[in-house]
Amino acid sequence: MPNQNQTVDDRLVEPEAKSDEVMLDITLRPQHLDEFVGQEPIKQNLNISIQAAKKRAEPLEHILLYGNPGLGKTTLAHIISREMGGSIKVTSGPALEKIGDLAAILSNLQTGEVLFIDEIHRLNKVIEEVLYPALEDYSLDIIIGKGPSARVIRMPLNRFTLIGATTKLSLLSGPLRDRFGHTFHLNFYEPADIEKIITRNAAILGCAMDDDSTKLISSRARRTPRIANRLLKRTRDVADVEGVGKIDKKITQQAFAMLGIDEFGLDEVDRRLLTTLIEKFHGGPAGLNTLAAAIGEEMDTIETVYEPFLLQIGFLERTPRGRKATNAAYSHLGFEPPKIQTLL
Repeated sequence: MPNQNQTVDDRLVEPEAKSDEVMLDITLRPQHLDEFVGQEPIKQNLNISIQAAKKRAEPLEHILLYGNPGLGKTTLAHIISREMGGSIKVTSGPALEKIGDLAAILSNLQTGEVLFIDEIHRLNKVIEEVLYPALEDYSLDIIIGKGPSARVIRMPLNRFTLIGATTKLSLLSGPLRDRFGHTFHLNFYEPADIEKIITRNAAILGCAMDDDSTKLISSRARRTPRIANRLLKRTRDVADVEGVGKIDKKITQQAFAMLGIDEFGLDEVDRRLLTTLIEKFHGGPAGLNTLAAAIGEEMDTIETVYEPFLLQIGFLERTPRGRKATNAAYSHLGFEPPKIQTLL
């Protein structure tokens, strides 16, 4: 039976990476641009930029990747580094707490190396300002001393490429955004691309599976590769225990019944949010703070974790007066849609 008290931390359809998935992600991660499935416009532009930079024997311009979690921003950063023939240093916005942290990383970068900063929108403002001359002039301004005797020393840096990743482009300051030569938006994947990813990764994991199972997993993966990989792993576990090791349609359906994930990819938390909106607030509109209090979740969690997919599939609406369940949500959950009132 699915967990009725499921939280955001243990949801299988949560697109954020979990700590125990690092090794799985590394195992399944494509190594080259031609192995990366989907995001064709981005791949074409990156391929041209990489070939041109290599032809001129120059580092790539700085790159900003933005989009929902689980769509491949980190994977693309590693691929870009590998295609350029260099290594990559990985950090995150929250990890850079002091100027010395950034200075230590930048001063050790070699020519052509890639610095990848995940969650770059969470950079400390002081750190961000120190980063500006490093991105523009490949130099680092270091202040020595305090008060009237303080002086600035400009330390030259090797030419490197910064790749920033963010899920919230609007939180990046204008000056920081302007210093990226390329900005790419990763979209949700088409079902056909998700099927290709599942087929490829099943082969890497040594799983035998049929086409029906591939389509079933793809239809519930929320058009997100990370979720598809997670569901593939859980289905493989069920096949190993309940079946003969092969993932077929029956095993896949059994796995999803156990996990409580329906044909639209909704789990218990999604259904609880929509059901509460319909039963307690007559389908809405209901204010975000009211809805958060009713289901016992933080407003930010609802807005950034639950809502995007429900909005994408047309089960939820944002109105000036609050959140509103759509007729599609009513029908899916077994409720009778409200009758449209007309003026006579």
